[in-house]
Amino acid sequence: RDDDDINDVASMAGVNLSEESARIMATNSDLVGTQPQPCKDEPFLAAVPLHKRILEMAKKLGITDVPAEVVTFISHATQNRLRTVIEKVTVITQHRMESYKDDEWYEQATDVRAQLKFFEQLERLEKQRKDEQEREILLKAAKSRSRQEDPEQARLKQKAKEMQQQELAQMRQRDANLTALAAIGPRKKRKLDASGLLSIGGEGLGACGGGQAGLGTASPRQYPRQKITRVNLRDFIFYMEQEREMSRSLLLYRALLK
Repeated sequence: RDDDDINDVASMAGVNLSEESARIMATNSDLVGTQPQPCKDEPFLAAVPLHKRILEMAKKLGITDVPAEVVTFISHATQNRLRTVIEKVTVITQHRMESYKDDEWYEQATDVRAQLKFFEQLERLEKQRKDEQEREILLKAAKSRSRQEDPEQARLKQKAKEMQQQELAQMRQRDANLTALAAIGPRKKRKLDASGLLSIGGEGLGACGGGQAGLGTASPRQYPRQKITRVNLRDFIFYMEQEREMSRSLLLYRALLK
């Protein structure tokens, strides 16, 4: 009774169920009667070295046989663990590289970079002042004409002589560099003319290869630039400090010593 009702409705709509069934079977004929087959399980790590390593560790515990399924399972576990580590470290790196300078909802309270630059400048000025004081002491010792010189006075004279020789060598090196740069002359850059063609020897060459002058400029193809996330040691240290199983590990201690 239900089939008759369906046929009546299909007939009223102008649809022939037999033709539609035949068309569907013809379209998907390659899928009819096929059975899905599982994909081959590809281990992430090399099976032979991993199996050898597992056997070496198992023999210490009195285990002499390790099936291949264990090697595959450990390989997949390593892959999953490595993927998790990379994802977490990538998030940490992106947070570190994120800038709020142009965000209107944030206001800069301190400028650490400017503070560090200021302290570096103070340290450089202090070092320069000490060097000048030491230079004056050495020059005074070099100009001393006392007949009876103690060993300390002789050492200062020798050091002053070495300092003068070093300054003379630096001046000669600087003069030689300036002379070489003057002999080479300014570097000439190849210029593009108004039509976008590179002029070499009076002939026009296209941007994408050789061509005759007067041809239309070929616009270079723009490829999307792939964003690269650079992870440093500080990101890994922060990640290990947040992980419960790695926060007290020897690996974290060694990383902090670097």
